[in-house]
Amino acid sequence: MQFSKFGEKLAGNTGIFQLMDDFSASLNSEQPMQMLGGGNPSHIPEVLECFRQALLALINDPHRFAAFLGNYDAPQGNFEFISALATMLRDQCGWDVTEENITLTNGSQNAFFFLFNLLAGEMPDGQHKKILLPLTPEYIGYTDVGLSENLFATEKPVLEMIDRRTFKYGINFDKLNVTGDIGAICVSRPTNPTGNVLTDDEIAHLDRLAKIHNIPLIIDNAYGTPFPKIISTDIQPHWNKNTITCMSLSKLGLPAARTGIIIADKPIVKAISAMSAIVNLSPGGLGASLATEMVRTGEILAISNQMVKPYYAQKAEQAMQWFDEAMGDTEGYIHKPEGAIFLWLWFKGLPISSQELYERLKRRGTLVCPGHYFFPGINEDWQHKHECIRITYSQSNDDVRTGIGKIAEEVKRAYREAKE
Repeated sequence: MQFSKFGEKLAGNTGIFQLMDDFSASLNSEQPMQMLGGGNPSHIPEVLECFRQALLALINDPHRFAAFLGNYDAPQGNFEFISALATMLRDQCGWDVTEENITLTNGSQNAFFFLFNLLAGEMPDGQHKKILLPLTPEYIGYTDVGLSENLFATEKPVLEMIDRRTFKYGINFDKLNVTGDIGAICVSRPTNPTGNVLTDDEIAHLDRLAKIHNIPLIIDNAYGTPFPKIISTDIQPHWNKNTITCMSLSKLGLPAARTGIIIADKPIVKAISAMSAIVNLSPGGLGASLATEMVRTGEILAISNQMVKPYYAQKAEQAMQWFDEAMGDTEGYIHKPEGAIFLWLWFKGLPISSQELYERLKRRGTLVCPGHYFFPGINEDWQHKHECIRITYSQSNDDVRTGIGKIAEEVKRAYREAKE
């Protein structure tokens, strides 16, 4: 059977498919496995109970229950949720938004498929536009969503050592070049995979560049503020009519509900809603229906501040301690985790590739993400890409500690073998 070019591109082996396939395999494996490769959030009992109560309230209201299961939402999404969210964003963030500035998608992956192909690729005038990623590593799910090739223009980061075990990437503004073939600038904040959080000044700098060149600034805010607030630095949420801010209910604890949120200027919202009608008819309404009252009452902010944020802060600190203990005197570094649910590990001079390290660990029942998938647009054979892996600390403490121990053992073995 011969596939179309579209089929060959989207049905091939990709980093995001490997990640999700590994996740499925770990759930169905007969042997114990440490799933440290995926981005599934923790099952926080207190948060789950909030959603259970919300679901019970939905079930016990015959009118809402019938509408929730029996009616399509509009292509823009559940209007009650959108209206409550617009009010919350005006009150809590001071954003000048109305219901016309918000549209829902079937998760953030769906949102970025729409946005990147809307703003970049082959244009009506024959130009080829690109998405500028000013800071890598960046989210693995961006890499393969483009329907045309050569979708990204990407800059390498600057790297600052903080102490004997931690480092931090930064945007190299001296080399950042917004050329005429750039259709949009995109950053995640906090960054998946590193946990990097761009400062307010860095966001303001990117915002100015975007306005000067009359292109949008896209901020992937899936882990950020005001919810789910998996973030340890004090920053201000950012939006204006030239900004496209993308949010999600997944990391709050509803990944299966697939609820992505796009906050943008009205023409963008209208375009995404039209695309959603073609691809989905309408976005699924489970997450929006569950979360509407939480948004309306402000409970979603209390959950984020009082349950989600401190839970992950403790998990991150503990995972860093286990990594430091497991590595001992062996060279290995962690990107400073300022948010999200991952540790980005760098093994300088690693004598095997991150893909080979992934394969070795997989044979031992520990799943991680090899680092080379997180550099979309950097096609040169840059050694640093092959010295890093991403792990999550959202899983059980036993799995995280066991997995980190195996990672340290395999890295030490690789260094030892190279010396023999």
